[in-house]
Amino acid sequence: MKTGEKTVELFGYPLSTIYLGSFIVFGCITFVYILFGDMLDAAVDFLHPSLILSFFTIGTASGYLLEIMTNINSWFIMVFSGLLSLLLVTLLNVFVLMPIRSSEESLAYRDEDLKGRVGTVLTSVPTDGFGEILIEGISGRISKSAISMDNKPISQGEKVLIIDIQKGVVSVMRYEQVEQTYIH
Repeated sequence: MKTGEKTVELFGYPLSTIYLGSFIVFGCITFVYILFGDMLDAAVDFLHPSLILSFFTIGTASGYLLEIMTNINSWFIMVFSGLLSLLLVTLLNVFVLMPIRSSEESLAYRDEDLKGRVGTVLTSVPTDGFGEILIEGISGRISKSAISMDNKPISQGEKVLIIDIQKGVVSVMRYEQVEQTYIH
């Protein structure tokens, strides 16, 4: 603790206690996000949850350490921790997260690429509910949740055409292949 000067308090608690409590909370939220983050893919790319959580975790950790280990002014520690956190999160985004996102796109597929493709119904698609389809391609098989575009049930094993995709769910309709007759 700082000796010889009064510690800054916020809400009746020393700043070091607030830093430590915030660090524990944001660290736990970050851990939970790592485990279940794939379910939150609808988040905005620029303000990605992992960047926000990393910013607060790094900022509170550095603030806590500087508060208990140095006699530096608490306001300077707060500003320095914020700037350090901003710098480290920017580096994390530029050198880790952006390359990972671009490599995922180049190795796999984008949802928009599925429009116009033909798939096979794995689990029947009811009138007002969800089913599952399988799309086969050169790079492998893709399974997606599906809804009927025209609200007509589609049975298992039928071929379907993908019309649209919203939040990972494809809108499909029966695929009716037109036979071509050739005139010689």
